[in-house]
Amino acid sequence: MAQVTTTKNTAPQSNGSTKRSIVIIGALFFIFGFVTWLNSVLIPYLKMANELNNFESYLVAFASYISYFVMAIPSAWVLQKTGFKKGMTLGLVVMAAGALIFIPAALSRTYGLFLFGLFVQGTGLALLQSAANPYITILGPIESAAKRISIMGICNKLAGALAPIIFGAILLKNMDALEAKLLTLGAAEKAAELDELSARVIPPYVIMAIVLVALGVLIYFSALPEIETDSEDEAVAAANKDKKSIFQFPNLLMGTLAMFVYVGVEVIAGDTVISYARNGQNIPTDVAKFFTTYTLIAMIVGYLVGTVTIPKYLSQEKAMKISGILGIVLGLCAIFSDGYISVLCISLLGLANALVFPAIWPLSLAGLGRFTKIGSSFLIMALAGGAIIPPLYGYLADAWNPQSAYWIIIPCYFYIWFFAAKGRKI
Repeated sequence: MAQVTTTKNTAPQSNGSTKRSIVIIGALFFIFGFVTWLNSVLIPYLKMANELNNFESYLVAFASYISYFVMAIPSAWVLQKTGFKKGMTLGLVVMAAGALIFIPAALSRTYGLFLFGLFVQGTGLALLQSAANPYITILGPIESAAKRISIMGICNKLAGALAPIIFGAILLKNMDALEAKLLTLGAAEKAAELDELSARVIPPYVIMAIVLVALGVLIYFSALPEIETDSEDEAVAAANKDKKSIFQFPNLLMGTLAMFVYVGVEVIAGDTVISYARNGQNIPTDVAKFFTTYTLIAMIVGYLVGTVTIPKYLSQEKAMKISGILGIVLGLCAIFSDGYISVLCISLLGLANALVFPAIWPLSLAGLGRFTKIGSSFLIMALAGGAIIPPLYGYLADAWNPQSAYWIIIPCYFYIWFFAAKGRKI
């Protein structure tokens, strides 16, 4: 894990080296986005292929994100042993292994095996995220960290916008017609159709595994420099001389909760919108499959705004407060409207979400000094919000309906506003 100071980069590099590092980390964020946002397609796809209810289908998000909670601290240990470059290579290879698990999962149409493959992929992602987020944070002044992370967010969400289109065209092809056909078939014919549907996932995931291994090799032989993680800014060291525990930093603890609820609502905005459009508002699959892309495009717009306005015109904390308020407004609009307007409000949550993640990192890690490594692990563990909150949405969608279940996001956005306005100062 990387160490953050409040005023300077702990590992000064030339401008050329810094730019090369940003390009390499940007490529990794592209991979994060592509793999992560495939869940929006996998949820409706596996729901049909494995005959699941809403709650069961959102275990896709649980399997993907719970790995962050389980593997964050082990990832920090791995990175201490391997360094950043070898650790990132290992993360990509682990992700490739997770993709290959989809082959036996598809051939046997075993949902538990699909979930295990997603957990293994998440383990690789946890290792990559544990390296990349703190790394990009320390490549320059802490005051502009949100701007750099916004640039990474553009790479992430651009990939996320492409993933549902590419995989949706393969996995969700003729889904409405197939759904109607299944109602007319006997048990044996239905099983045969579902086996054929399940096999659709094999070719793209084999290709994904090959690409991930190739990228791992490229990272290993790249010019990405190792960075100093053990030094500490003198002012920060003096301020923390009496601190004995990570639990003496309220800004980190409250920031960890903010990260937890933020990732939960971010995943809900991207991963539920296709299913909500299909099942909640009766929008055809050929149209619905694009709504996650709209969510990611909205996030890209938000990140672009961040790169222009932060910190010159807008502070990191003010951007986060605006995001919390916008999330509440759009959430209420989605709940109290219908049809395309309601679904588009969920997609537009991408705009509300865009500047939250970039702001949480610097606001939570500011002033931690020698405690930054474990503090970064806390924030990575908090990504497990994507494992807990979306299945709760699925449970509420089964108990109430998919639209009313969106009430779950309102207190989450309120807390995001509270952290930016008050919590970070406690």
